[in-house]
Amino acid sequence: MVRPFDHAQDKLRRKTCEKDSMRAVRNQWLGGSKNVLCAILCASLFALCVSAQAQPARVPRIGVLINGTSATHKFIIDELQQGLRDLGYVEGKSIIVEYRYGEGKLDRLPGLAKELVGINVDVIFTQATPGTVAAKQATKSIPIVFTGVGDPVEAGLVNSFAKPGGNVTGVSILSPDLGSKRLELLKEVIPGLTEVAFLWSPSASTTAALKTTQAAAEALRLRLHSLEVRNPSEFGATSEAIMKKRARAVLTNPSPVLNTIRARITEFASKNRLPGMYANLQFIEAGGLMSYAHNSADSYRRAVVYIDKILKGIKPADLPVELPTKLEFVINLKAAKQIGLTIPPNVLARADRVIK
Repeated sequence: MVRPFDHAQDKLRRKTCEKDSMRAVRNQWLGGSKNVLCAILCASLFALCVSAQAQPARVPRIGVLINGTSATHKFIIDELQQGLRDLGYVEGKSIIVEYRYGEGKLDRLPGLAKELVGINVDVIFTQATPGTVAAKQATKSIPIVFTGVGDPVEAGLVNSFAKPGGNVTGVSILSPDLGSKRLELLKEVIPGLTEVAFLWSPSASTTAALKTTQAAAEALRLRLHSLEVRNPSEFGATSEAIMKKRARAVLTNPSPVLNTIRARITEFASKNRLPGMYANLQFIEAGGLMSYAHNSADSYRRAVVYIDKILKGIKPADLPVELPTKLEFVINLKAAKQIGLTIPPNVLARADRVIK
């Protein structure tokens, strides 16, 4: 028996099929949309990663402010560069160093310090008090690490050795009692010594050094002729004063001014057969007789460690000012021979280094 065609049933069946078809299409579209959105998101994240990798990290920059020239202060630059290499830095790649030289003209230092601030260096490395003062006057925010400063508290650079405060710290050479030790060695080397020319230039630590050196001279029964040298151009008059006072030896106090003209000083001493006791090793390298001082290479390496710490986020205010830890007595036998001086064996035995 053939059933009659049920139009209502057929209409219901067609609607059901249409709904199923639409649902399938919708699900397919939604699934495709999710895949598209996922693909777009992945592409965006990949683009961001590629962009981040393509953009190199900023290379830190150190500003170096030196009182003298690149030639007269080559030893500082060599120690600074070696210290950076020891810590894994490669100059020009992982670190950039901007050098500025005062060339012995202290009045140039403020302008050079402003130049370094202007190019936005991350740290300023300074040598001696004048350069450090110039840097501090140029910036209150950029960290400053010094070496070769006598008394940073007296100079107004830090609040105290233990808690520097502000943006300045470093390695001091404050050792006012070294003057007395230098005089003792001079007297041991030169029999019958009575007259000594003491060369110095103004600095924050000079007052203490003058007092202790004068007291030591009196105790050793030596007459100390105090001769101030404010700038390199004055050394001509100073050398004449040394001869007029008939000094038999020359003693120097740590000074950026004297260090700048160390070759002239040692040449004058050698020409006039005057034994010299100097405040740093660079005088010996320039032909001087003896030096008793802190180990400058050690100070520069320790300053580089401070620079590294600051680049890694430590504030200068949290890094205490360090004092000399290594002292070095050096004798130049070549210089002794030139002036006809024989160094006593007991003094030679106490030397940390002997240049032959």
